[in-house]
Amino acid sequence: MEIELRVNGALRRVEADPMARLLDVLRVGLGLTGTKEGCGEGECGACTVILDGELACACLVPACQAAGAAVTTIEGVAFAERLHPLQAHFAADGGAQCGICTPGMIVAARHCLDRNRSPTRTQVREAVAGNLCRCTGYQRIVDAVVAAALDPKAQP
Repeated sequence: MEIELRVNGALRRVEADPMARLLDVLRVGLGLTGTKEGCGEGECGACTVILDGELACACLVPACQAAGAAVTTIEGVAFAERLHPLQAHFAADGGAQCGICTPGMIVAARHCLDRNRSPTRTQVREAVAGNLCRCTGYQRIVDAVVAAALDPKAQP
């Protein structure tokens, strides 16, 4: 079936099996490979996207459920041609190491900052709690999100 959805602000159409995972529609059907597959079971958060304003694991969402939805992936986090401060701070502050969790972690952090421009460290930890990281111990991730929240360039 043809599925129409708004991805990172652009209306996109793609042929997909209605029960295909949104993750595969994004990666294979649309070529947006920034969203990663970790566990394939909705446990790790590597495939986190924003679906109609809420966080979702793209590995759990059937394509038919995403039809007509607005989806933001890691590719849609940046401001036009410049990195979002979250992306810059993850790189500069050591929030990204192996890179598997990073896209989902940044999308979850963006969702947090879109709702709260001055989150506490506890609020940041809660916002990224659905995203597992085996490399950083989370401290540098939280540091990067807090630094991005304070960054005056964080406003579009």
